[in-house]
Amino acid sequence: MSPKKILVLKGSPREKGNSSILADQVVAGAKAAGAEVESFVLQNMHIEPCTACEACHEEPGNLCNIEDDMQMLYPKLIAADAIVVATPIYWFAVSAQAKLCIDRWYALETPQGSKLTGKQFAFVLVYGDSDLFTSGGINAIHSFQDMCRYLKAPIAGFAYGSANEAGDILKQSDLLEKARKLGQKLAGVS
Repeated sequence: MSPKKILVLKGSPREKGNSSILADQVVAGAKAAGAEVESFVLQNMHIEPCTACEACHEEPGNLCNIEDDMQMLYPKLIAADAIVVATPIYWFAVSAQAKLCIDRWYALETPQGSKLTGKQFAFVLVYGDSDLFTSGGINAIHSFQDMCRYLKAPIAGFAYGSANEAGDILKQSDLLEKARKLGQKLAGVS
């Protein structure tokens, strides 16, 4: 059996931010369990917003015609067995970096359904407030659940928690372990 291919998309504007640190724990767990993992920091990529031009749906097989780094990500999204989205919660929702990338998944829609249908998903969230609801973290969770329901894609799990200052997440050993186990699960180890 070939190793699972896992794609990790880090939506923090800080490369060493708390959500990125937590995502790295998912990566560590998945790699330790034998998965092939590729990780991208969306902040360091050039991703334009969707322009609603519909070029991606004009002819079968078309993808988005915007020439940016999504052209490199599309084949990786399609080839992945599992996709991890890691994001801080900014103003009651996912970061702008994560949202730009996710919006561009529209180009993966076909008359037969999305090219992401059936892929396994996992989500990593970090918020500054001490509460999942008042932070807006619950809004992101509901959005991800709705997205996966639409895609007919299973959710392997969530790893989320509160961390305000840079590196605060490192003080939460239980959450770090939960993220590592999520990576193992994505790799096929229960």
